[in-house]
Amino acid sequence: MIATPKWTALAALLRLALAAPQASTTTTTTDFLETSVPTLTVSTSVPSPTAPLTATLPSQASLPPVQPWCIGQIFCPGAVLQTVNIAQLYSDPKTFVDKPTSKSAQQVLADFAAFNLSTVTEGDLVNFVDNDFLGEGLELEAAELPNFNASPAFLSNVTDPLLNAFAQIVNGYWTQLARNTNQSALCGDYTNGQCESTLIPLNHTFIVPGGRFREQYYWDSYWIIQGLLKSELYSTVNATLQNFMDEIDDFGFIPNGGRTYYLDRSQPPLFVNMVYDYVSVTNDTSVLQRALPLAETELAWWASNRTIEITSPYTNQSYMLARYSVNNTAPRPESYLTDYLTANDPIYGTPLTQQEAEALYGELASGAESGWDFTARFEMVPQYGDLGLRTYNIRNTIPVCLNSILYKAHTLLAELYGDSNSTAATTHRQTAANIRAAILDLMWDAGKLAFYDFNITSNARNSFFSVATYYPVWAGIIPEEILSSQANAFGYFASVNLVMNKYNGTVPTTFVDWTGQQWDAPNTWPPHQYIVLEALNALPSNLTTNTLPTPGSGQSAYDLVPSGQLNLTESQLPGQPLRGAQASENVTATGPGADINMLNGTVVNGGNSSSGEGWTATLGREVANRYFTSVLCSWHATGGSIPGLLPRLSSSELNLTNSINNTAKMYEKFSILNVDSSGSGGEYTVQAGFGWTNGVLLWVAANYGHLLVAPECPTLVAATTSSSTSSSGTMSLMRSSSPATVMLAVLVSLAISTQFTWV
Repeated sequence: MIATPKWTALAALLRLALAAPQASTTTTTTDFLETSVPTLTVSTSVPSPTAPLTATLPSQASLPPVQPWCIGQIFCPGAVLQTVNIAQLYSDPKTFVDKPTSKSAQQVLADFAAFNLSTVTEGDLVNFVDNDFLGEGLELEAAELPNFNASPAFLSNVTDPLLNAFAQIVNGYWTQLARNTNQSALCGDYTNGQCESTLIPLNHTFIVPGGRFREQYYWDSYWIIQGLLKSELYSTVNATLQNFMDEIDDFGFIPNGGRTYYLDRSQPPLFVNMVYDYVSVTNDTSVLQRALPLAETELAWWASNRTIEITSPYTNQSYMLARYSVNNTAPRPESYLTDYLTANDPIYGTPLTQQEAEALYGELASGAESGWDFTARFEMVPQYGDLGLRTYNIRNTIPVCLNSILYKAHTLLAELYGDSNSTAATTHRQTAANIRAAILDLMWDAGKLAFYDFNITSNARNSFFSVATYYPVWAGIIPEEILSSQANAFGYFASVNLVMNKYNGTVPTTFVDWTGQQWDAPNTWPPHQYIVLEALNALPSNLTTNTLPTPGSGQSAYDLVPSGQLNLTESQLPGQPLRGAQASENVTATGPGADINMLNGTVVNGGNSSSGEGWTATLGREVANRYFTSVLCSWHATGGSIPGLLPRLSSSELNLTNSINNTAKMYEKFSILNVDSSGSGGEYTVQAGFGWTNGVLLWVAANYGHLLVAPECPTLVAATTSSSTSSSGTMSLMRSSSPATVMLAVLVSLAISTQFTWV
């Protein structure tokens, strides 16, 4: 069951205008699609305080220090931002900082200064934001995607009619997520402008993730680009790169996202990867004239601002390695109330001292820079909610994923230089070699066959297992122990096999499920399915020929995981709730009964096995199918349908997901436990859209399309299992439909499902 996000604020209403004239039997798909600019309506969120309008505000903690990186006094940590957040006018703190003012900054500050903060009421602040601020996202406008292709070539790889139709629908979602800067709504120079806004204006078209993420984001764009390249939207990829290059020119680095409140931090540095992939697909080397020097600038920023020397306790060798470490001593503006309460909420007993709070705010901002905001992976004492966050220690952690990304950046940059600058290429290869040596020394555990973060505090390798273990092999760092045998190579990926057999979904970020944080179990994220699949593909062919190992007698797939790798016993792993037919099986928490999804040669919703299939091919096929399952089943469970192929669920079923009035959602994250559902937890409600979800799905479709099989989605209402409108069985029943039926179904579904709005 899906819990409906409690949208209390109206966000951007997004509609794609699609024309659907009567078709003849000779009309192609592209003849039906309207690719003009969709209508983007921006509505002002209505302040909805939980306290009576006559109530005065609760007492406040002292204001944090002025942040030198932040521009202005309205949307930066200070009296205005803290007071509006204490009033809890909006359910999401990001809403307020995305609202441009309707007056000059000076007038807004004067209006606020008229309040006596000891007597100001909720009603006073409601009037203040209503009178002095406009709608969030007003500075952006929908954009047309030039040369949009409704039927890109990769679709021919997807042989299942239903999944082909779904991939074509997702390909069309790019037109909903394309944005330009609305030049007419910009505020002008900060000191003399007619208004104030946090938007960083961009000169080129870009794709937004969706939902509250209404601006361009850094690491999201890497997986968005993977999909755009498959969609043949090469000019949009180039435009995205140009925006990032403009930001490097302006700031010396790429900010977390396209808002000024992100100017204290970046995100995982994937710019070089983006450039390399674009050039590899398009052969457009002209971009390198600008991109190569700016890539140098970005990597220099990481070297100067995020890199420290670490001496190995294992070999006594010294290395220069990167960490996430933001210079910040205040709540993040877009999450102000969330951070403020983490430090000051009286339910946790004695509030933190100002020094402790400032240190915590730096940790939280650094966690956001990692992209993994937040996870037990970086908590000294993993606990539920804020108590765990109060022990965040990411600034004293050397993340294996970050340094793997930087290794690959230097490697690819050297390759992009080629013979044009052999000196620069040699320098980057040497830097990469040093990072590789450090990762193998500090982060590789040969006994457990896994990579772990290095902890500066303890001066030792952590034992916390996460999906980050697959980043080094994705980047091309393969330890000798893996290269030495297929058994060891499988051992490295054994947890992926465990997930396929034990859980209904796909690979989780961690196996810790008690923190309530969104980057822990039971959540699974699209980018990491890509990383796992590419890591599997990175193994030399001589390591991939054996069949997938099977557990010993009386054992489960957990038995195949190297001892100590997960640092959890089998009984400590998240439990898989039983639904439908699973509930009648002989299921146990441990042992063979735990592998509820095991089939002969495959797993439930893992596609079909083939003769002579090696173990990496098996795992790759299963992960690819499970990812499609999670995306499609949750889309279907929230109102998605494809006429002639996938009937809309009944009202009684959609009522379970509060989706009677929905026309499908593409979620940012999913659940390993329930493929009908989004992920959960974290500091904001689940977002739909969604950029990297779409990008990874299209990439999977292009690379695994011939292996994809329409999934069997669990029924939402047990009593309707046999009904033609229930999700179970519906998809496979439609797989024999003709190409013409598929084409028509896509057109009708696009005309319906792409009209959904975020409210």
